[in-house]
Amino acid sequence: MNKKLLGMLQPSMRLYFIMLVVFAACTFFFGKNNWVLAAVEVAIIALLLVYTRYSSRKRAEELLHYIEHVASDMDVAAKSTLSVTPLPVVAFSSDTGNIIWSNRRFLDITGEREHMFEISVQEIVPDFSVGWLTEEAAREPPVTELRGRKYAVFGSVFNADGASGGRDYLSIAYFVDVTDYERAREEYALSRLIFTIILLDNYDELLRGLSEKDKSALLSGVDDRIGRWAGGRDGYLCKYDRDRYFYIFEARHYDEILLDKFSLLASVRELVGSAGMRASLSIGVGAGGSTPAEDYRLASDAAEMALSRGGDQAVIKKPQGLEFFGGHSTEVEKRTKVKTRAMASVFGRLLDEASSVYVMGHKNADMDSLGAAVGVCCIARSKGKKARIVIDIQRNMVGRMLERIRDSEDFEDIFTDAREASAEVDPSGLLVVVDTSRPEEVELESLIGAFDRIVIIDHHRRAATYIDGVALNFYEPYASSASELVTELIQHLVEQGGVLKLEADALLAGIVLDTKSFSIRTGSRTFDAAAYLRRLGADTVNVKRFMQSDFAAAMSRYEIIRGARMYREIVAIAASPSPVSRVIIAQAADELLNIAGVQTSFVASPNDDGIFISGRSIGGINVQLVLEQLGGGGNQSTAGAQMKNTSLEDAVGLLRDAIDVFLENSNE
Repeated sequence: MNKKLLGMLQPSMRLYFIMLVVFAACTFFFGKNNWVLAAVEVAIIALLLVYTRYSSRKRAEELLHYIEHVASDMDVAAKSTLSVTPLPVVAFSSDTGNIIWSNRRFLDITGEREHMFEISVQEIVPDFSVGWLTEEAAREPPVTELRGRKYAVFGSVFNADGASGGRDYLSIAYFVDVTDYERAREEYALSRLIFTIILLDNYDELLRGLSEKDKSALLSGVDDRIGRWAGGRDGYLCKYDRDRYFYIFEARHYDEILLDKFSLLASVRELVGSAGMRASLSIGVGAGGSTPAEDYRLASDAAEMALSRGGDQAVIKKPQGLEFFGGHSTEVEKRTKVKTRAMASVFGRLLDEASSVYVMGHKNADMDSLGAAVGVCCIARSKGKKARIVIDIQRNMVGRMLERIRDSEDFEDIFTDAREASAEVDPSGLLVVVDTSRPEEVELESLIGAFDRIVIIDHHRRAATYIDGVALNFYEPYASSASELVTELIQHLVEQGGVLKLEADALLAGIVLDTKSFSIRTGSRTFDAAAYLRRLGADTVNVKRFMQSDFAAAMSRYEIIRGARMYREIVAIAASPSPVSRVIIAQAADELLNIAGVQTSFVASPNDDGIFISGRSIGGINVQLVLEQLGGGGNQSTAGAQMKNTSLEDAVGLLRDAIDVFLENSNE
């Protein structure tokens, strides 16, 4: 009989016997004339001890008999396989994990010399999970490491008759040495190629007006910085166009590049070209594809995403999603009239071919969204098509403008809600989405899949989610507003006198709203568009009336401002404990910027869908990058976020954390 096995099987009766002996001693020493009773107690204790040892030995014999019984029930082939198998094998209790039997090869891989009984298998193999065999979800055998080798563990669970007639669950595990395979697999994963496309964002603007010598020096500086950043990783760097580079490296260097946070962006930004303009790059990285072709496509999409978000940033695209780095610099206008003319030509052709036209903006429409939609209706009318605007009449931020348009005979039956639009949809028609490119933000997301052809007209920096597979994407992150982009299209597609005065008012109101009366995000094209609308009869007084709020709204706005607090010296954060309209939230955020020392403002307020946050900035902090961390979006100076399932206090705390993350990344 194995002494260790017998000792482990011995029931934990020591405490009980010690207590019985103590009671017997008390009877003898403290009782009067009770020595006879004490002697009887001692005799009984001795008998119990003998019986306990006998019963423990009996149970051990039954267990060994049980093991032999289990083995004897196996057929000859199974017993032979189990005894002579070259694989390490261990049998253990499914309930407790205690080892019942193991072969010599299992002892060899564990370094043990004696057979182990009633010792948990996890004490011998710490990485091994006892319960994985009984889990229905288990599909792949786990890989565990033992004494520098890796093993894939296979096994099975079965019921067997216990020695006492009960039912026990036993597990048998087989350890297959996969060390060489795992090394090869890891090396394969580390040697996978990652594709990178690097674009010089502002090539023409940088070199305009420079001498040939200065051009050469500037471009050499860019080449040198890219080469130094890419060096030391055994990758392949190729400049295949005047402003484009292709870089391939192995996945083993991927984490290193992530930790570096694409320092190349800041390095190239040190170079200054024409008129003090700084060089900037857009970097697209594709990884995780099933083929090199897919990785290249992912890198191309990522580079396009980086450009569409304003450049000076890196985007990593994997099948699972997107990651963004950089994007802290101020956007510089890079649009050309040639591109606008080409976009107008394609848009006009799509309108000519469309059987019907629907225009849709984002939820809680503002004046830029409605103004751009009205402008598209003007273009459609010039093509002989009647366009309809999909808008929620009850939930919007354009009350005065909407009322004025609905009262006009020129716009009779121009508006429709989501329910009517769904019933009237014609797949051969054209859907024009303005002032957003995110499917979850439009008035009716299901309408996107109902049309074969979709046009996007938007100026916000592209987010991780966007409407894909469109017929035309007029996307300009350097424009001040969607109304500005539509105004430029009108100049190419609508004859002189074809624009109604109210349409010009609506477009100008959209530009004024998003530029905060031409104080932010304005370029030369912005003033050109505004001047064109003024020539068409746009009235700034009417625009002012559109933007007026009532007395109660003004008091609510000032109450929010009164409760604002400064954070990180340049940020004003205000929170309204009671729900207020998005118009008031946005206006409060705008007015906070009028306070000296405030460069960025955020206003939060509860609403039916959770907590809404509006952000505004005149420099220092990119509010889009801050609110993107909270699921929002926008552009550098104007952004918003809707947070669900959170309290106002928690939302403000998360906002502060997002600001901290942005500032820390900006300082690196």
